[in-house]
Amino acid sequence: MPRRNSFMRCFGNPLSRRGFLAAGTMGGLGLSLPELLMRQAMAEQKNYDFVEAKAKSVIHIFLPGGLAQQESFDPKPYSPLEYRGELKTIKTNTGEQFCETVPQLAQRADKFSIIRSMTHGEAAHERGVHNMFTGYKPSPALQYPSFGAVVSHEYGPRNNLPPYVCIPNVPNEFAGTGYLPSSYGGFALGSDPAQDNFQVRDLNLAGGVDEARFARRKSALELVNQSFVGNTQADNVNAMNTFYQRAYDLLDTPAAKEAFDMSKEDAAVRDRYGRNQAGQRMLMARRLVEAGTRLVTLTYGSWDMHQGITGSIKNQMPALDQALAALIDDLSERGLLDETLVMVSSEFGRTPKINADAGRDHWPKVFSVMLAGGGIKGGMIHGASDSTAAEPEDSPVSPADLAATMYRLMGIVSDKELMAPGDRPIEIVDGGKLIEPLMV
Repeated sequence: MPRRNSFMRCFGNPLSRRGFLAAGTMGGLGLSLPELLMRQAMAEQKNYDFVEAKAKSVIHIFLPGGLAQQESFDPKPYSPLEYRGELKTIKTNTGEQFCETVPQLAQRADKFSIIRSMTHGEAAHERGVHNMFTGYKPSPALQYPSFGAVVSHEYGPRNNLPPYVCIPNVPNEFAGTGYLPSSYGGFALGSDPAQDNFQVRDLNLAGGVDEARFARRKSALELVNQSFVGNTQADNVNAMNTFYQRAYDLLDTPAAKEAFDMSKEDAAVRDRYGRNQAGQRMLMARRLVEAGTRLVTLTYGSWDMHQGITGSIKNQMPALDQALAALIDDLSERGLLDETLVMVSSEFGRTPKINADAGRDHWPKVFSVMLAGGGIKGGMIHGASDSTAAEPEDSPVSPADLAATMYRLMGIVSDKELMAPGDRPIEIVDGGKLIEPLMV
C-alpha cells in the first residue's frame, strides 16, 4: 500500500503521538483500541462485492484442544465399548441422539444444526487451528487472515464499536490479520468477563486522570493537530486526525462503553448463563453483537483429553451446555438469532477408539461443528460419520466449505480477491463449497 508506506517514511511511527491516550491503558494481547481505530482510518478504501446478508454478526465459540465428537454431538451407542466410551446418549427434541453431556442443548436441537462430517488432514493443534480460523490449509509462503480480520476488512466498524472483538484475548496466532494490515486485527478485552473486577482496557480513564484533565488533554491535542494539519497537504494526516477524534468519541460515547459493562446486565440473566467463564464470555458476546460488533471470537475450556476423557468431559461440558443454551434462548427472545450466526468449532475431533489412558487422541478425519441462527436452518443434522466416528460416511465438509458458507451468510463473496504483499491477489476462500442444505 504505497500511500501508507509513504506516510510512514515522511512522518515516522504515528503511534508516537498516542501519548494523549494515557487516559486509556495500553498493553496486553491484540490491538489496543487506539491502534485499531488509527489503522482503520489509514486503511485504503475498498470496492465491495455484494450478496444478500442473512447474518449481521457472528459469534464464533472456539473450543481449543479438540472436542470429542463421540462425547458431544455424534455418539455411537451401538459400537463396542472401547469406541463408544462410557457415557450414555440422550434424545433431542427433534428425535436425534446426542451424548448425555448436553441435556439443555438436546432440548433446543430444533434451534440449531450439527455438521457431523467436518474433516481435514491436520492432526497437529497449530495446523488444525489454522484451518478452522482461516478456511485455508497452512502454507509456509503466506499467513492467511482470520475470519474476524476478513469481516473487519470488508465491513469496518458499526455503531462506533470495534468490528472484531476477542474474548478475553486473541486466542491464537491464527486469529490475527495474516497478510492483511494489522488495522483489521481483533480488539482484545484484556481480562475475563467472569472476573469480579472485570474491566475492559482503553475504556476507562487511568488513575489520576479525571474528566476535567481528560478534557484538557483533548483540547491541547486539538490545538496541536490544527497547526500540524494546517502545515501539510498530506491526506493521511487528516485521516490520522480523524482517527484521534474517533478514539475520543468512543471514550465519550456512553452507548458504546455500556456494551462492555457487565454490571449493566441483570443479575438473573448472568445467573442464567452461568457465573463462570463459559457463561460470562457468551453473555459478553451477546452484548457486543447486540450493540453492533460484527464478529466476536471467544474460547472456553481445554478439550485435549488424552487421559480420563469421561471425567474431563463431565467436568467441562455442563458450563458449556448451560451457556450455549442460554445464548440461543437469549438471542431468540431478543429477536437477534435470525441475524446472528453462532458457530461452535474446534480444531479437530478425537480418535474413534479409547486409548490406554482412558482418553482419546487427535483425530482430524471427522468431527462435529454446531451452527445456529443467521441464515442456518434449525433441527438439521448435516453429513454423517461412520459407525465408529472414524471417517465421514456422507457429505464431508471441509474448513473451506465452512468458511465459504459463513462468509456468504455475512454477505461476503468468498472468492473475492484480496491483495497480499507483492500485489498478489488471494481469494478470501479457495474453492470452498456452500453447505446449501443448511442454509435458509
